[in-house]
Amino acid sequence: MLGVEKEAKQGQFVQSYREEIGSSLFMKLLRKENEGIFNEVSDLITEYAFLTGAHSIHVIDGNEEKTITDELHREGKLIKLNESNFPNCYLYRSPPFDVARSEKDTYICTERGPEEVGPTNNWMNSRDAMKIAISNLKGSMAGKVLYAVPYWLGPLSSGFGDGGFELTDSRYVVLNLMKITRVGEKVAKSIAMKNSYVLGLHSTARLNPEKRFIMHFPDENRKMGLVVSFNTDYGGNALLSKKCHALRIASFKARREGWLAEHMMLIEVKDPSGKSTFISGAFPSSSGKTNLSMLKPPEHYAKEGWATSLISDDITWMNNVEGTLRGINPEYGFFGVAPHTSMKTNPGAMEAIMKNTLFTNVGIDRDRNPFWEGMGPVPDGVIDWQGRVYDGKEKIAHPNSRFTTPIHEYADLSKDYENPMGAPVSAFLFGGRRSDLIPLIMEAKSWNEGVLFGAMQRVETTAAAIGKVGELRNDPMAMRPFMPYNMGEYFQHYIEIGKILKNPPKIYNVNWFRKDGMGNFIWPGYSENMRVVEWIVKRIDGTITSAVDTPMGYVPNIDDLRLPANVERDKIKSILEIDAKGFLNEFDTIEPFFKSFGSMFPEELWRTYHNVRDRLEREL
Repeated sequence: MLGVEKEAKQGQFVQSYREEIGSSLFMKLLRKENEGIFNEVSDLITEYAFLTGAHSIHVIDGNEEKTITDELHREGKLIKLNESNFPNCYLYRSPPFDVARSEKDTYICTERGPEEVGPTNNWMNSRDAMKIAISNLKGSMAGKVLYAVPYWLGPLSSGFGDGGFELTDSRYVVLNLMKITRVGEKVAKSIAMKNSYVLGLHSTARLNPEKRFIMHFPDENRKMGLVVSFNTDYGGNALLSKKCHALRIASFKARREGWLAEHMMLIEVKDPSGKSTFISGAFPSSSGKTNLSMLKPPEHYAKEGWATSLISDDITWMNNVEGTLRGINPEYGFFGVAPHTSMKTNPGAMEAIMKNTLFTNVGIDRDRNPFWEGMGPVPDGVIDWQGRVYDGKEKIAHPNSRFTTPIHEYADLSKDYENPMGAPVSAFLFGGRRSDLIPLIMEAKSWNEGVLFGAMQRVETTAAAIGKVGELRNDPMAMRPFMPYNMGEYFQHYIEIGKILKNPPKIYNVNWFRKDGMGNFIWPGYSENMRVVEWIVKRIDGTITSAVDTPMGYVPNIDDLRLPANVERDKIKSILEIDAKGFLNEFDTIEPFFKSFGSMFPEELWRTYHNVRDRLEREL
């Protein structure tokens, strides 16, 4: 597959490579379950080891985390944090030029032309891409160990899950994968039964940002998907199970197979009667998705019997089961943004990350406790994310600094997290950080109008990706950075999914970030978002049947939100109103983006666009 000459395989290391691969407990179990996959994987690992010049091979069995952690600690590449306060927690510092997703270096590689991936992607011919990959990977692991990490996405017994192998020279990557995926011998049976896997080839190489590539080949590896990444060691670029596999490759497969792989959180909400409602939502980075996924009801809600629990904080795969979308979380841990996570904003996350966590690019205080913006007053003697004494001028933690934590550290994990059939999804929320126009909450009048909500989503950019921060950009369904094919076809896929569902989720637009004339947030947010969630649940179960009918959709009667006492009622009323003129300007702004997809943009969505626009014009 990589084009390495067969003659090269006759070198002196063949036998030692084969012995190292065969000694793995995982590989022994894989061979017992599926010898065909065993032979194929053995050949691929050997081929990659030859190409990169790896000194040796280690296939991860799942029990290596402590050994690798201790190695990196001894070498000074991990800093052990305060064991009393943060047991088994470590800090990793990455090079300052390798701290975020690099969208300009991310490519979708196919045999056909750029129209296949559309204007929101970087396209490269797959043959040309492979030549670039081979030239950069050749000899890149000389003197290093090649780690082969077998992983599984989703509950182990789920037919909706998917397997993968990441081959890497980065022990930092290995440690992260061991926290956010199911790895090693326990996944052998699942991969064998699936009889397929996504292959990820990664090398830190020279960490040269000028030659950084993250390449996706959705048609390679027996059409199961191949990802090649080099000259980077940052999470989203190097943890190939995450955005690369669980979103880009999975979304490509989902369109082909008739399901959804979405950049969505998924929570369970229990009302006082004990009935559960499952709500999913797509929010770009720093738009409140993690906080909502770990929502804790205010005290008086909890006393009434309301409860929430987590299934997914970031990615949800949804399959049609008898007319209902059922969602699973493909991941096994959190890779969350640290700054502004606090006991006020997200107490559940703070409690979870206090043990068995790998922190990346955060600050530390003089007692070796992690520290970042938003945690409170800055203590004396803080060391910033680059290892310098904090001077009050630069950031203590990089704005995209992270915590990597096993999901079972989270106290309020839903019992349906491990459900192999997934949880029935009753609502989609599309929401982004917008200081104006977009109301607190509005309900789409139909599935297609909800798809329009998602397609029109524009948000303020954040530090999760390289580029300017704070600019508005189109980010439909929070999938723009992760969409592996033409987004016009993605909208069509959504429309087709809606046609086959007997019980399609209701679709909502939410916005926690409206500001007043003084630049202050109007909605209190955080746990108070439970008031909006309650309204959504009651709209779904029919408890609340009346709502304000607007040209854009339905918004709550203000009395149905059970407003907290510390908010100004008139201000809340203002963020429930629909500004028809403002929305018409929004439609004008979004139209060129829609037209950029040409004939790929669905005619049905154009009709929906014009129907809603006509309603707005009649309001004037």
